[in-house]
Amino acid sequence: MEENPAIPEAFRKPYQTDSDWDILFDSPEFSEVFCQDILEPFILKQRWYAGKSSALKYIELLDFFKLESENNIFYGVLFEVNFKEAFVQDYFIPLAFVDEMPERESIVLARMRLNGKEGYLIDGVYVEELRKLLFENIAFSRNKKNDNLKFKKGAKFKKEAYVSSKFLGVEQSNTSIVFNGSYILKIFRRIYIDQNPDYEISKFLTETGGFKNTPAFLGSISLNFSDKNTITLGLLQELVPNEGDSWDYFLKVLDKVFINLTERNIDIKGLPEINLFHKIYPTDIPEAFLKWTDIDIFKKTATLGRRTAQMHIALGSETKDTAFTPQIFTNDYTVWLKNRLIYQFENRVNLIENNMHRLDGMRQELAHEFLEHKKELRKRFLDFDETRLKSERIRIHGDYHLGQVLVNDGDFYIIDFEGEPESTIRDRKVKQPPMKDVAGMFRSFHYAIYATIFNNHEHYKHDMDELFEAGEKLYKYMVGVFLNTYVKFAQNKNLNIGYDAEIKFLLKYCMLEKAVYELGYELNSRPRWAIIPLKGISNILNNDE
Repeated sequence: MEENPAIPEAFRKPYQTDSDWDILFDSPEFSEVFCQDILEPFILKQRWYAGKSSALKYIELLDFFKLESENNIFYGVLFEVNFKEAFVQDYFIPLAFVDEMPERESIVLARMRLNGKEGYLIDGVYVEELRKLLFENIAFSRNKKNDNLKFKKGAKFKKEAYVSSKFLGVEQSNTSIVFNGSYILKIFRRIYIDQNPDYEISKFLTETGGFKNTPAFLGSISLNFSDKNTITLGLLQELVPNEGDSWDYFLKVLDKVFINLTERNIDIKGLPEINLFHKIYPTDIPEAFLKWTDIDIFKKTATLGRRTAQMHIALGSETKDTAFTPQIFTNDYTVWLKNRLIYQFENRVNLIENNMHRLDGMRQELAHEFLEHKKELRKRFLDFDETRLKSERIRIHGDYHLGQVLVNDGDFYIIDFEGEPESTIRDRKVKQPPMKDVAGMFRSFHYAIYATIFNNHEHYKHDMDELFEAGEKLYKYMVGVFLNTYVKFAQNKNLNIGYDAEIKFLLKYCMLEKAVYELGYELNSRPRWAIIPLKGISNILNNDE
């Protein structure tokens, strides 16, 4: 093969071996070269690689398998990244060997000469033949006898031949492929030596819980890694037609609301206010307030509250499968919770002390308030007493916010049940109070209001403090409408979420937990936005109704 000047310098010199493609990974020598010289520089450039902020120590091959079509052989490779900070992350990548240099350089791992045959080792999902193979293996439940790789078709999936495939949006932590314009296959890049919560909850909601407002579970790809451990590699679901996620939807609505402040000559200080967690129907919101906002934002908030309650009702409906049966609060749960939160809280105290010089104005005032009340905040976390709680814990979404909800024709569809990214896979499966999801959505409302102000304040005719004041009043009404709808619907369906005092206690606790969690990200990444979790913490400190 002659040198082609169009080939990037990194791929000019091929890796050479006497092995053929079909036995390449049987060679221990190649496996070592693959991990050290080929895989490491490749993953550092990938969006799905979550270890960029840590120091990589070495990569180890965990396992591999072959996938054969009529004309080609593909590999599935599982590998473990070890970091100098003494933790590991596991990943999955499909591989293909092609003759020509792809136009997209970022999918190429290496130029190779295998037993005299030259070509390129690339990320296999970008080969249509492999995408077709994966879809049809699920659709027709094609499995080799005694093979650890399993393709399963969901109960709701009707057999269908492959027609077309394309990628959905920009690749993030996973890769999503749309098939036949109707199905979406999520390839999990970061994997866990356990079933992925997204697979478990999606399958349960579709086949057991009967929850309609989530993409239907249609199939999966998994690997039996050992006698007791199954790794989820892929999840096939219905593709829900949508107009985007509810984060973008509410940002557009809120922008119009803040423009109304000037257009409708609203007296911000004269706007009626309610206490946080005061439950209210959209129809009972004062006319003076609706003159500013109109009622539609509250009707949509109520719909989202109802869908959230329906999700929790479905997740709490199981009576046999112990992975989903509701549980009471126990001392073991309390110990787990406190250990987790106190460690996180102390980390945030140190962060604020070290970053105070980067804060100004209201941000600095709220940061001082946080430090002045750190003993009280720590006590609030330590005051969790399971013996006072009569409600139940269930499997929850775990990372619930406006970005995890699709909007379609005025309704909402809940997606992505993987759980909190920073949590371990075992922690994500711990049963939690449903109020943790509700608190997550309330924090997302708060973020949406402040993000609207930050992103558009130059277009509004009011100063920032006035916009914050109006935003805080609006936030309390959104919380009140969501909570009213959620509680009434959940209790009518006998979901044990406790009575008002317990609901408020759990909401305050979970919102405080969420805001403290957010504070770490904002102080490290965008100190200007630290006002949002700091204001959320202040709201909890000053709300003792």
